[in-house]
Amino acid sequence: MKNQFFNRFKNVIKLNIKGKNIERFIRRLISHNIEILDMSYPNRNEVNIKVYAKEYEKITELKSIYEVSLLDTYGMIKIKKVINMNRVLFLFIVVGICFLYFLSHIIFTIEIVHTDKDLRTLLQKELEQHGIKEGSFKKNFHELETIKNDIIERHKDTIEWLEIENVGTKYIIRVEERKLPDTNTESGNQNVIAEKSAIIKEVHATSGEIIRNVNDYVSAGDVVISGEIKLNDEVKSYTRAEGTVYGEVWYRSTIEFPYVYHERKITGKTKDVYTIRFLNFRFELFNFSPYKNKNIEEKVIWKHRFLPFSLVKETQQEVEVVENIYTEEQAIAAAEELGIEKMKSKLGDKERILDSKNLKVEIKESKIEVDMFFTVFEDITAYQKIEEPLKEEQDEEGE
Repeated sequence: MKNQFFNRFKNVIKLNIKGKNIERFIRRLISHNIEILDMSYPNRNEVNIKVYAKEYEKITELKSIYEVSLLDTYGMIKIKKVINMNRVLFLFIVVGICFLYFLSHIIFTIEIVHTDKDLRTLLQKELEQHGIKEGSFKKNFHELETIKNDIIERHKDTIEWLEIENVGTKYIIRVEERKLPDTNTESGNQNVIAEKSAIIKEVHATSGEIIRNVNDYVSAGDVVISGEIKLNDEVKSYTRAEGTVYGEVWYRSTIEFPYVYHERKITGKTKDVYTIRFLNFRFELFNFSPYKNKNIEEKVIWKHRFLPFSLVKETQQEVEVVENIYTEEQAIAAAEELGIEKMKSKLGDKERILDSKNLKVEIKESKIEVDMFFTVFEDITAYQKIEEPLKEEQDEEGE
């Protein structure tokens, strides 16, 4: 079976031979060890034979009075002939496929999903510094994770959560703004309110009146510890309410995890390398022992005013890459663990995950997506300044 497959690619030719007493010429070919693969007689003075192409010169030397003409070719010789005849078409097909492959690895659109214009501008600048902009090449899963974590770390007081989703030739950036509790220590009357919707689990007040109980549901902005001092349901004065409120909060998160996962470990080795940049290509200068894998911090030394050409100083940090290949079950378990670790990284010392469950698991070609639901014990303390009515208004109400 294997030999039959390879025989199809051997160079074979089909010849037409004309002349009297054609059987004598056939016997002459056989006597000279020329292997005839196939033979047919159109008429008594004419024969068509198939032989290996390498025998053609020997046959033309033996033909004497016989007329020999080439009818067809088979095997690699025919394939080469077809390619040669259609080389322009094949060239356009190859170039077209390469061009489509090239275009499919470029990002043409970046969409940042958030209503705050300042936060969108901040993210756009950060993404550009990390090489994510319109017209740039796509990043792999690990590069996106590294960029995402770096942006969150650099802006931990501004960004609560960040996700970079690749959809075709588009990046969709989803972000949740971090809202820090008001820690203003200036004097002034205030209420303690719920920062987000939750079920109250613990309330600790050092001043003010607790007006919401454990297991009460509160919406964002609801007063939990009041700074109003009342007598017979009438507000007599105000104070600065102080305390802490813990609640049961709910989150939903989608975790992506590839079947082939790369873990990067920093070795501690660093060096400075100068590179020339042209478009999205980079050329290292005098780097005779390059790191196989590395993290790079860039500093532009010189940039052409009109052309996409620049000289960059890179501080390179060597990274060791460990590759793990997961089964479907292992990938789901790893995604769950990653989701839990991400959620834990957002929580404070006294905060914790109460429960987690998978809502949906979507299996894709190279990765899985796990939609997770978390129940979290979280500090939801926030403050609301009390605007006291003017004295004249109080007097009028008294009258």
